[in-house]
Amino acid sequence: DSGTFLGLGTVTGSVAIHIAFSLQRLYYVKEAHGIVVTDVAFVPESRPGWELLGGHEAALLSVAVDSRCKLHLLPTRRSLPVWLLLLLCAGLIVATIVLLQLAFPGFL
Repeated sequence: DSGTFLGLGTVTGSVAIHIAFSLQRLYYVKEAHGIVVTDVAFVPESRPGWELLGGHEAALLSVAVDSRCKLHLLPTRRSLPVWLLLLLCAGLIVATIVLLQLAFPGFL
């Protein structure tokens, strides 16, 4: 719905969710259906869709020839804030300098 993800259903019944711009696979279920997946659709990011999404990033409905409909939920991805990453890098540099100074007195 937002163009962020790409949903895919295969002839073997597998279902996958990829990032649209890089095609990196985020979610995959081998043989989620017993036969050909005929349709996939993302749950809209609107008020009624939020109830199905819960705390998940996306939800994909898949339908197959076996007359079953399945809901696939993509868990929210976790990431480090940039400030925390910079803080960890600075700490690593300081720790390296201190260890070098202890190992080789007069290093600096």
